[in-house]
Amino acid sequence: MTDIDTPVVRSERRDNVLLITIDRPEARNSVNCGVSTQLGRALHEADTDPEIRVVVLTGAGDKSFSAGADLKAIFRGEDIFSPENRQWGFAGLVQHHVSVPVIAAVNGAALGGGCEIALTCDLVVAAEHAIFGLPEVKRGLVAAAGGAFRLPAQLPHRVAMEMMLTGEPITAQRALDLHLINRVVPAEELLDAALELAAVIAANAPLAVQASKRIALGISDGARPAEEDRWKVSDTEMITVMTSEDAMEGPRAFAEKREPVWRAR
Repeated sequence: MTDIDTPVVRSERRDNVLLITIDRPEARNSVNCGVSTQLGRALHEADTDPEIRVVVLTGAGDKSFSAGADLKAIFRGEDIFSPENRQWGFAGLVQHHVSVPVIAAVNGAALGGGCEIALTCDLVVAAEHAIFGLPEVKRGLVAAAGGAFRLPAQLPHRVAMEMMLTGEPITAQRALDLHLINRVVPAEELLDAALELAAVIAANAPLAVQASKRIALGISDGARPAEEDRWKVSDTEMITVMTSEDAMEGPRAFAEKREPVWRAR
């Protein structure tokens, strides 16, 4: 069984809702090639099935929604994108512009790419202990899965800049106060709260809901033209940073459980 086919994403139909769970709790639900492929497949299924009207996305366990990119896989030289469709982007989601609404049920830490996954979702319900952050600069990396331009678009500019430049996270309550997320609930109520919100949306006319999302996000023929220039800048900067010595040092230090030694080259 290949990494792509090893089950790391679970899908379950709940009436007109598709509940998708990233199922790598032993790796803090970090994203590898398998997650990107299987999550991308599940979203495609939801977007092409008229019986699915809302997606709820969560992580297994109660510690991490997703820790983002699997840095150990990156250190081993593995590709964490899906070979089936690289245009889906990180996690098979961040550039996968589906019309069906997606609700993130954030069950713990949403850091790095995990935060970028949440930023991509249309609505966010979070457990009280959840945190959100883009700590890439602490690893010699950049938030290249949309976070570097989506966070400033969804938060006050200086708040977003502080989060990105310090790499420090914010609590779920702080995220709620800043209108980054929709609701904060006790951990044991998280999934029910997300599914209840999904049910309210699913009760509405599906074509009208999907059209409303496309208009709001500027989705046309499965693309978001307004973001294209941002992605070009992000991709260029990512290549520059990812080919630096610091980008190799960050994941290596993480894997070796030590402080990184930066050389600015």
